[in-house]
Amino acid sequence: MARRTPPLHAVHEAAGASFVDFGGWDMPVEFDSIRTEHAAVRESAGIFDVSHMGEIEVAGPDATALMQRLTTNDVAALDPGEAQYTAVTDDQGIMLDDVVVYRRFSDDPAYLFVPNAGHDEAAYERWVDHRDAADLDATVKNVTDEWAMVAVQGPDAPDLVAEAADPDSGTGRPDLADVRDLGRFEFDHARIAGVECLLARTGYTGEDGFEVLCASEDAEPVWGALECRPCGLGARDTLRIEMGFLLSGQDFDPDAEPRTPYEAGIGFVVDLDVDFRGRDALAAQSDAGTDERFTGVVLTERGVPRNGYAVTDVDGEEIGHLTSGTMSPTLGEPIGLGYLDADAAEDGAEVGVVVRGERKRARVRSPPFLDR
Repeated sequence: MARRTPPLHAVHEAAGASFVDFGGWDMPVEFDSIRTEHAAVRESAGIFDVSHMGEIEVAGPDATALMQRLTTNDVAALDPGEAQYTAVTDDQGIMLDDVVVYRRFSDDPAYLFVPNAGHDEAAYERWVDHRDAADLDATVKNVTDEWAMVAVQGPDAPDLVAEAADPDSGTGRPDLADVRDLGRFEFDHARIAGVECLLARTGYTGEDGFEVLCASEDAEPVWGALECRPCGLGARDTLRIEMGFLLSGQDFDPDAEPRTPYEAGIGFVVDLDVDFRGRDALAAQSDAGTDERFTGVVLTERGVPRNGYAVTDVDGEEIGHLTSGTMSPTLGEPIGLGYLDADAAEDGAEVGVVVRGERKRARVRSPPFLDR
């Protein structure tokens, strides 16, 4: 099957990017080097093409009821212009995806939510199936191909975006004079290079910044107006690992790595007062606790931790496994994320990571690895 291509694919090719298959999309993995791009985001600013993320629109009188039933957080608590991080779970509380939900500016309830790469069609079908089964009055549209999405991240990102953006003429927050006034997980409309955009104070790097959505045909002028170092998915991965952020399909997966939000360390996105699918299973787990916990390790000798490596106690008995790992460009230390037996996951505990058949000394360190 042919890979899907983001609207900016030709721009990235012209810039000399290397590409990788990610969730069925042909995406730039690096432009210069992962280390250089990683440093730009930590020290100044970098821009990522994240158009591989999905976009699903949900609107109508029963839109809130539909969103409440299929996501774990309290969507009804959102005001227009606010967003929230949440999970999508099955009836057993196993995570199918983690998504961001935006409450749109409209008189009737309207939402845009962003599934991970390659999950848009499954999310659309799940929402439509539940809408129809429950006889809810809501429209559901998969608009992934209509949107482009870029992320500008780093300490200089707010100023850079503010300088490029003309505040909107009143479709969102008419009194907002400067997009830097937006709080974390708030968004508004603004024009960049004359293009109508949605600007959200969100990101996946641990740094300040914005994620910017616009019509796919307008992506090129928006990308060109946000002048900073282009970054690929390689740096995005090392940045998110340093923060302990989950990667769908790797740190959790309903088939290969079935995990609940409590096991995956994001229990804060679960509101048990909401009657979502999987709520009863998660309520029981909330009461009983989890046998394993998502946490981090730092190797104290030479080696690089990777997905699938076993973690052992000091006697060599396996107590868990890693799901992500890298040599941290910021810290200069080999770091990993994964699931350990809950009683063995105490910060500072000595453990081992089996790297290519050899046990390497390590210690447990709860993420984030960086103080941001």
